[in-house]
Amino acid sequence: MIEKMKFLSITGPKADIDRVVNTYLSKYEIHLENALSELKTVKSLRPYIEINPYKDKLTKAEEFASMLGTDKNQENPTGTISIEEASETLATLESKFSDIYTRTNALEAKKEDLKASYERLRPFLGFDFDIHSVLQFKFIKYRFGKITRDYYKKLEHYVYENLDTVFYRCSEDEQYVWGVYFVPAGRAGQIDAVFSSLHFERIHLPDEYEGIPQEVGTKLQSDIHDLDVQLQECREESAKLLNEYKNKVLLCRDKFRSLTSNFDVRKLAACTKEGKQVFYILCGWMTESDAARFEKDVADDKNLFCLIESNEDQDKDSTLTPPTKLKNPGIFRPFELFVRMYGLPSYNEIDPTIFVALTYSFIFGAMFGDVGQGLCLVIGGALLYHFKKMELAACLSSAGVFSTIFGFLFGSFFGFEDVIPALWMHPKDAMTTLPFIGTMNTAFVVAIAFGMFLILTTMVLHIINAVRRKDAENIFFDTNGIAGFVFYGAIVAVVFLFMTGHAIPAAGVLVVMFLIPLILIGFKEPLGKLVEKKADAMPKEKGMFLVTAFFELFDVLLSYFSNTLSFVRIGAFAVSHAAMMEVVLMLAGAESGNINWIVIVLGNVFVCAMEGLIVGIQVLRLEYYEMFSRFYKGEGHPFTPFVKKSVD
Repeated sequence: MIEKMKFLSITGPKADIDRVVNTYLSKYEIHLENALSELKTVKSLRPYIEINPYKDKLTKAEEFASMLGTDKNQENPTGTISIEEASETLATLESKFSDIYTRTNALEAKKEDLKASYERLRPFLGFDFDIHSVLQFKFIKYRFGKITRDYYKKLEHYVYENLDTVFYRCSEDEQYVWGVYFVPAGRAGQIDAVFSSLHFERIHLPDEYEGIPQEVGTKLQSDIHDLDVQLQECREESAKLLNEYKNKVLLCRDKFRSLTSNFDVRKLAACTKEGKQVFYILCGWMTESDAARFEKDVADDKNLFCLIESNEDQDKDSTLTPPTKLKNPGIFRPFELFVRMYGLPSYNEIDPTIFVALTYSFIFGAMFGDVGQGLCLVIGGALLYHFKKMELAACLSSAGVFSTIFGFLFGSFFGFEDVIPALWMHPKDAMTTLPFIGTMNTAFVVAIAFGMFLILTTMVLHIINAVRRKDAENIFFDTNGIAGFVFYGAIVAVVFLFMTGHAIPAAGVLVVMFLIPLILIGFKEPLGKLVEKKADAMPKEKGMFLVTAFFELFDVLLSYFSNTLSFVRIGAFAVSHAAMMEVVLMLAGAESGNINWIVIVLGNVFVCAMEGLIVGIQVLRLEYYEMFSRFYKGEGHPFTPFVKKSVD
């Protein structure tokens, strides 16, 4: 069902808007509209412009809340908090965390410096001399650096013997050799040029190391570890502080979220000036029950005026388009998922949720009839919905109920057809003899008959929707209107009479039932204009119109036929399900009496997973293409409460 809506216009002194929002509107769900666009006829309206003072505080509160972790962030706080207390709490936390942040940043910077020093030194840990002493050489020059392995081989074989230099290799990897070379001060320039030609890359070590590199590296790692311990202490201090203020942080976040949301009402408000006083105007939609309670709530408030449009006024004003808020019994509510996937119904359109719930579950059960597998779907879906709140799981559980029911009708229990008696038939074996057709599987016959019933039902729903829209053309002359209903209903009646051996109506009756509805459908557009008293009902190019109408009628007949045959898949899947389980039982050796239960279990799991998914998709296809397309547009826009319930 769709909740009935009322359009409200709320006005009062501009300075009083926060009191109204926090005192009244925060207690109700209201779908606000932009007052400037909705009240176009009101003169001298201007936007309500004001800077949100709570935005920065909300950002800070959400930052602290995110530091609590995902799980704690999702908890509901206890108690209440005032604006003053919330602001004071954030200021206190910011002050305390500022000191922790300062110490943390200083430690992080020092740690990064030490890590950089260690990374510079790490390739030279194999150098067994005091670095400080080396860096103080006066007559011998040194160069720390790296050279590629290819050029190092050239250095060894072709160059090294002819140079007055010593290269000390410290470490190497697949690409580079790290080391240091020593040269006499007088030959440094020449030898540096040779090493440069060999692509030797110098690495400058600062004059701050004392001892051999291995000792220095150990000392650096020890210092880094000490800094990590201090950083961990800062993090623990931060976590302890957050834990102490956890509840207040969450209260602050919720408080400023509410205040920000309430303040942002101004974005949709308008202002008007009367004399020297400026008034705000808010307008939007409430459910009838909320609107009635709101009206009583503000009745004695002298600074607030509320105008609620009557149903007659809403019907007369075509510019008012109420949002859609669905309200269905709990057992059907999960199926709103399928409705939303297609599109929400318009305000005056039929809510198809209950129709979808019943038809989807019924058809799924018919296509997937098995007691054992159905019970698995019921239990599994119910558990998933209970713990994970998955709407699709609830739909699956409901479909499983009908799978179980049809399992009893088909006499199938985890594929075994001899465990329980079939209350109706075995889909794979049941056959029916029809005139001129011969023998046909009963499941196919029933599926087509059921499909015809659903098509007629959707036509009735189409007519109801057209009546609500006051659309005469679609009421009387559409393929799914009265003309289409009479034509297709006549076909169904004639087929039923013929198949059951009853007499068919006389030719005159058939002409009335078949020919006249087709003519009405073919002349849908001009007849619709004629009923609505529009000029130029008949197109100017009448010949082209007649040719187009003929081919459109041909397409209509084909669509009736193809749509009806689409429901054969219900019977086809019922038969295929039984056949697949027969294959599983055969592979498990059920016929020989020596059953492999592992194959039985795995086979049932496979069939449930694969065929269950395919059946679910196929049923949804039938819902959307064969049923929704006949009566449902889904062009509504959702009811979105702008103001949430406030934190007191």
